[in-house]
Amino acid sequence: MSEIVIVDYGMGNLRSVEKALQQVAPLQSIKVTSDPQLIRTADRVVFPGQGAMPDCMRELKQLGLTEVLLEVANNKPFLGICLGLQMLFEHSEEGNTHALGVFKGDVVRFNEAQLFDECGSRLKIPHMGWNQVEQSMEHPLWKSISNQSRFYFVHSYYVREKEAIASGISRYPESFTCAVARDNIFAVQFHPEKSAASGLTLLENFVQWKP
Repeated sequence: MSEIVIVDYGMGNLRSVEKALQQVAPLQSIKVTSDPQLIRTADRVVFPGQGAMPDCMRELKQLGLTEVLLEVANNKPFLGICLGLQMLFEHSEEGNTHALGVFKGDVVRFNEAQLFDECGSRLKIPHMGWNQVEQSMEHPLWKSISNQSRFYFVHSYYVREKEAIASGISRYPESFTCAVARDNIFAVQFHPEKSAASGLTLLENFVQWKP
């Protein structure tokens, strides 16, 4: 039996992620933990997050999780969700926050002055609800998920990557990167645990993924 660890630093939608993983991987050991050693020895790591970037980075540092996250992001199947995607980049406009720097790029806020739909109606921040995702890179985690499937989003910021790692694109109303992939890391802006069948399929693919 392999072990899947969900990183607990007090800021993620942990129980929904845990329940979704239990549904797609009933025979796996799934633990929610802030113990660096358990994270280090796990077979797979899920890094969720929600809330404000400065608070998330502060909690990671206070719990002594920064170093172990950088370590496992280099050597284990690693899934980032929502802020767990954003924190993998270098810097966020939210609170002028330095993040983990696993990927080159920045996290920026949607430009409210440009947020109008095709009918001229103003769009709201945060971007909240179901939106289509274009698969811009072939990847095992997209297996059995139709291109342009809908996933559930809740966010006010998005990533601007500086390297060719985009694996999913969405629009609000302009295109933005909503999924990235490199080596053993796959990370998404949307919430697969709240995205019905497509989200569960992505999580099941992660459980079976052998990068």
